[in-house]
Amino acid sequence: MLKIMNDLPGSILGVSAEGKITGTDYETVLIPAIEEKLKTNKKIRMLYHLGNNFTGFDLNAMVDDAKIGMKHLSAWDRIALVSDHELINTFAKFFGHLLSCELRIFKNAELEEAIKWITD
Repeated sequence: MLKIMNDLPGSILGVSAEGKITGTDYETVLIPAIEEKLKTNKKIRMLYHLGNNFTGFDLNAMVDDAKIGMKHLSAWDRIALVSDHELINTFAKFFGHLLSCELRIFKNAELEEAIKWITD
C-alpha cells in the first residue's frame, strides 16, 4: 500500500510504502499524485520511503514506476529514496545515473535527514 505523506511543502511529493506495492497502488495513488503536483509545479521533489513493513513490488508496479519516471523525465528536481533494502538501493543508484536530477539514498534511520535534504 502507498500512502501520501501530507506534511511536506507544496512542491514535494512524499510517499510511504508498506507491504507489497502493486500496479494498482501506482495507478490509484502515486501517478495521480504526481500528475496533480505537476499541475502547479514545473519541477517536483520526491521522497520515497520504503519502511520496515515494505515487502516488495509486483511486476506491474515496476513497469508503472519506469513508465512514470520516463514520462516525466525532466520534471524531477530531487529524489530521496529512504530504504534499508540493499538490492533496491543498488538498482536506484544504477538507474539514478539516467536521471537529470540529484538522487540520494538514505537508510530508514535517516528519514528525518532525508526530509531535511529534500526540503532544503
